[in-house]
Amino acid sequence: MQPALVNTTIKQGSAEMKYILILAVAVLVAACGPSGQDGETSPIAQTDIDSVIGKLLEQHGSEHEFRITRGVNQTAALWRRADGDPEAFETFCLQRFIADREELDLVFDRLAVNFEYLFGYMGRIGFELKRRIHEDRGPIHPVDQIFAAYNPSAHVQQDLFGNKIAFIITLNFPNYSLEEKNELGKEWSDRQWGYARLGDLFTARVPARIIQENSKVYSEAQLYISEYNIYAGQLRDEQGRQLFPEGMKLLSHWNIRDEIKSNYGQPRGLPKQEMLYRVMLRIINQDIPVQVINSPGFQWNPQTNELFKEGEALPAQPEGVTRYQHLLNNFHSMQRLDPYYPNLNTYIKRRFESGMEIPREEVKRLFKEYAASPLIRETAELISLRLGRPLRPFDLWYNGFVGRAGISEENLSRITQSRYPDARSMNDDLPRILRDLGYERKTAELIASKIEVDPARGSGHAYGASMREMPSHLRTRIGADGMDYKGYNIAVHEFGHNVEQTISLHRVNNPFISGVPNTAFTEALAFMFQKRDLQLLGIQQRDPMMEHLEVLNIFWDNYEMMGVSLVDMMVWEWLYEHSKADARRLKEAVIRIAREVWNEYYADVFGEKDIPLLAIYSHMIQSPLYLMNYPYGRLIMYQLEDYIKGRDFAKETLRMFSIGRVTPEHWMHRAVGEQISNQPIFTAAEKALKAMR
Repeated sequence: MQPALVNTTIKQGSAEMKYILILAVAVLVAACGPSGQDGETSPIAQTDIDSVIGKLLEQHGSEHEFRITRGVNQTAALWRRADGDPEAFETFCLQRFIADREELDLVFDRLAVNFEYLFGYMGRIGFELKRRIHEDRGPIHPVDQIFAAYNPSAHVQQDLFGNKIAFIITLNFPNYSLEEKNELGKEWSDRQWGYARLGDLFTARVPARIIQENSKVYSEAQLYISEYNIYAGQLRDEQGRQLFPEGMKLLSHWNIRDEIKSNYGQPRGLPKQEMLYRVMLRIINQDIPVQVINSPGFQWNPQTNELFKEGEALPAQPEGVTRYQHLLNNFHSMQRLDPYYPNLNTYIKRRFESGMEIPREEVKRLFKEYAASPLIRETAELISLRLGRPLRPFDLWYNGFVGRAGISEENLSRITQSRYPDARSMNDDLPRILRDLGYERKTAELIASKIEVDPARGSGHAYGASMREMPSHLRTRIGADGMDYKGYNIAVHEFGHNVEQTISLHRVNNPFISGVPNTAFTEALAFMFQKRDLQLLGIQQRDPMMEHLEVLNIFWDNYEMMGVSLVDMMVWEWLYEHSKADARRLKEAVIRIAREVWNEYYADVFGEKDIPLLAIYSHMIQSPLYLMNYPYGRLIMYQLEDYIKGRDFAKETLRMFSIGRVTPEHWMHRAVGEQISNQPIFTAAEKALKAMR
């Protein structure tokens, strides 16, 4: 039986939207099966299913065989006793199956409009309830945390099954596997892709209490990370010296990493980097004193782990396992969903086969190939030569290939602080930034009008709109003196996300394919914007070697991200193999895995073994299995940059990010005519290394 979609034409004026599917974790695509709410199974027997299929075929004809067979089976798998007995199931299917193509088209459009309002406003409510957690709006009260953890849409899925709208969708819009989408999708129109994505919408029945619990756990981990600041001015070396300015506050891991980057070529840069490296190791090992986390009240020597207050030594209380407890909480939260996805019965499967729509083994193979490349070793030799010393583990974040037009970060911060003293000044400048990137004035003003800038409590992020009437939000850190260069660099990255979110929401041909295939694709555009940050300040790079330096910068950055992503994936594999482990055992496992990955792919480069540094990324704690989107996004970015070379940046990005949410395979084919691989960047890195030699 050959799968097929109804061949309908795209209607002009269809509602365009980017819907929030109840809760991201509750709507990941999974093949339907017998498992149900709180362990309940479907009361519909196979004989009932066969009988209904036979009657529908007799009524509507064999040309609808695929849709009837799959639709009835999907609906039966999700049907519960509370929905009715087998007779009620039969009546529903016979009455609600839509054979007429015009009626099916009409229902599709009505669903698009109504879901935009339903999920759009639910998304807006959730956004507003989290504002005080995400934005720098003063001290957080416990009531703010409670609201941030509350998910107002937790019962929507349950309600839509209760009123049988979910069943109308499962009966009439087939759910396709990734293999089917990749095989058949090349022939599908945007409208047909919309039918397929609508079929992804209801594939499991997750109880509202579990959705609510997940939201609470996720919010708590985000809050823990967003307030994990280290006051660098309170750090002391073994001679008791203060290396960083008073009041400097660094969020882990982002700002600590960026401060390491900014100290290449700076006076006393190496001792500062060594000190921050020790801070990272203390965080990973969890022997960091709790007294110094988000507090300027103590002096701390991260090398010896000694704690002082006004020159007097004090006993240090280690954090213990708090970091890993949040990771464990996220695991158990995701694990509670497993019984409701019988064929994708782990978060790992759902994340790759459904969320990324790329097989896990393919991702790991690509990352390992990259990390083991001889070109990495050649690049490391070049870095060591440029530094005039053997590499240290923190040279993972070497950024000496970024010339910044010969301007120090301190001077760049003066420029950005003067230009962007507050969020409003950045907001007002968005149209100009887009015009400088080549977008026509009208387009630039339209896109900018759909984006708002907010001061972030954390390092910064982009919050996409859930409906056309809602703007996307750009969050970045803005200090009392204005936006420093680190904040600006992050802001340009997040602005790239916002531009993607706006284009893929407002310019797609079909409401249910708004967005991009997975997060790596939005990261790609964010990286493309970020690499142009100096250009957007009116600073031109005049180094004829700049193109080669840019390639090596991306190449080296991705080496780091491949490692942290492999650690993230292997930790989740370990968690499923040791699901009853406590936070102490998890901490030991994370450190061991980080060391193993380091020893295999990094020890020969940096000359040291058993370094756990790859476990520092905060994403591991607050954003389960997210990290792999960064290196994948950089690979995609490089291929997009290579394609648009000599073409119009604005026109090409508008075209590419209007493709919509098809699978990665089909998106890449439409965008650049090739699939994701390491080879393009390997070729460019080899050429760059030759030029540098």
